[in-house]
Amino acid sequence: MGNARNIAFWVVLFVLVMALFQLFSGGNSTVAGRDVPYSDFINQVENGSVSTVTLDGERIVFRGASGADQMTIKPADVDVTDTLLKNNVRIVAESQQQSGFLSALGLWLPFLVLIGIWIFFMNRMQGGGKGGAMGFGKSKAKLLTEKSGRVTFDDVAGIDEAKEDLEEIVEFLRNPQKFSRLGGKIPKGALLVGPPGTGKTLLARAVAGEAGVPFFTISGSDFVEMFVGVGASRVRDMFEQAKKNAPCIVFIDEIDAVGRSRGVGYGGGNDEREQTLNQLLVEMDGFEANEGIIIVAATNRPDVLDPALLRPGRFDRQVQVPNPDIKGREKILNVHARKVPLGADVDLRIIARGTPGFSGADLANLVNESALSAARIGRRVVTMEDFEQAKDKVMMGAERRSMVMTEDEKKLTAYHEAGHAIVGLNVPQHDPIHKATIIPRGRALGLVLSLPERDRISASYQWFTSRIAMAMGGRVAEELIFGKEHVTSGASQDIKQATQMARAMVTQYGYAHEELGFVDYANEQQSFLGPYGGGTNHSSETQKLIDDKVKEIINDGYETAKRILTEKADALENLAQGLLEYETLTGPEIMKVINGEVLTRGDDDDHTDISGGSSLTAVPKTKPKSKGPDIAPEPEPSA
Repeated sequence: MGNARNIAFWVVLFVLVMALFQLFSGGNSTVAGRDVPYSDFINQVENGSVSTVTLDGERIVFRGASGADQMTIKPADVDVTDTLLKNNVRIVAESQQQSGFLSALGLWLPFLVLIGIWIFFMNRMQGGGKGGAMGFGKSKAKLLTEKSGRVTFDDVAGIDEAKEDLEEIVEFLRNPQKFSRLGGKIPKGALLVGPPGTGKTLLARAVAGEAGVPFFTISGSDFVEMFVGVGASRVRDMFEQAKKNAPCIVFIDEIDAVGRSRGVGYGGGNDEREQTLNQLLVEMDGFEANEGIIIVAATNRPDVLDPALLRPGRFDRQVQVPNPDIKGREKILNVHARKVPLGADVDLRIIARGTPGFSGADLANLVNESALSAARIGRRVVTMEDFEQAKDKVMMGAERRSMVMTEDEKKLTAYHEAGHAIVGLNVPQHDPIHKATIIPRGRALGLVLSLPERDRISASYQWFTSRIAMAMGGRVAEELIFGKEHVTSGASQDIKQATQMARAMVTQYGYAHEELGFVDYANEQQSFLGPYGGGTNHSSETQKLIDDKVKEIINDGYETAKRILTEKADALENLAQGLLEYETLTGPEIMKVINGEVLTRGDDDDHTDISGGSSLTAVPKTKPKSKGPDIAPEPEPSA
């Protein structure tokens, strides 16, 4: 539609220019190429060859002896009329009244063309139509029509509580008498709150598909413009459109772009954005009632929204859209796997158990990567092996087979990862080991991946100390086997993670309350400049206590790892040699190697064919964040 409009604009402009050219040229085309000198014209008049002359300003058009129309230009100071009358030539004078208009038009035409081109390009810059140069204040909200690809609540899985809240709104629109007879009023707004990728926009599309009422959609950034007052005008126009189509739903995606708290930051807030927010607040709950208009908004930053926007009467409900639990993940996988031919060995429940922390978008990506992996190999169906490979790729990064490692580097990496695994198997409380590998993935030279047996909601002191000891296992193994003088920088990521956990234990979780009390020291970054200033509110003595306690916790983890690896030296050696031989080992295979048993595989050369159906338990969502030659990045702790 936009392309057709653009073509039509240029066609009309071309036709206009051609018409003006013809208007200015007048009858010149009929005598073009037949101009004669003025002296020749006078000679023909005096010879009697000219019978009729047409005077048009300075132009003289006549028909001479040749019988063809000719033209000449009269000199400025010569009066040709007397000469023509003497020779009995018929004189026809053309009116000159139009010349003034044409002169003015010729003078203003360039300016008119420039103004037209400026309007055209401003229209393009502002998105055309309502948002164009002649309609800055018009709303950019689009009326959503799900003629194809309609999404319903059947396509939304894993977030049942959020669905129930929105299903009630849809039911209110379909049958308002059911609620109004008991005095209930339709909610004015519902705010969808949740991390990225959890399905907030999908839920809004499902509401549009189920409601059967007009559904307007707009992004929060579409309100804000470079001109002050335009955003407020667009809010007014959007509600005017909604009133004409009531009952209806208006969906505002990423509302934090316009709904941030007012007066925040140096020198106050952004004046245009705050005017837009003020207008939105008035429209949602002001003197003028907006009956039948429900606002559904989505954000992953509820903490930055203005309190006036969140109160009842504006957003009556805050619908939490969290990452799904294991049952939710299984339902989401079933939804995304509808169009994927699955092999007989695929168990989506096992995959769901192996992906805690994954959002709906992550699970959709996992299914897609599995299908792509199967297609590359040439399979007709997607197998469990494809899902395992895709899961490793999503969580740990792609294998870097092209990276050349020397034998010494492989040996050091093997002992480093074996140290992590042995400590993880012998600390009081830690998630079972799912997989260990010395194949570089992402930015890591090797990985040990642990499996939580269930979705972890909280973590204990013992769990944290066990994790810290496991993080120290790689560094300790390098010291015991190669000596302190040959220890590498590969443990930098392990030290970073151990420090983060220990500092959180001391400053946030109250695990050092004997020395520091139950005080949150992590969120005291304030000064006389307010929340944007530097420094802390606690003394240097308190800071020293915090640092000493963090160091003590990490040193305890280091000593625990050293004790375990000294006692389990044979297990460390067996596992390191197994990693050097097989490169990747699963949980059951790790136990066999530690016990000295011989592994039996279908193809020892294919390290990927070891996913072993015993997938054990769930795999934590782990995406390595190391920025150097870190060897064993671990999952982030949850508390």
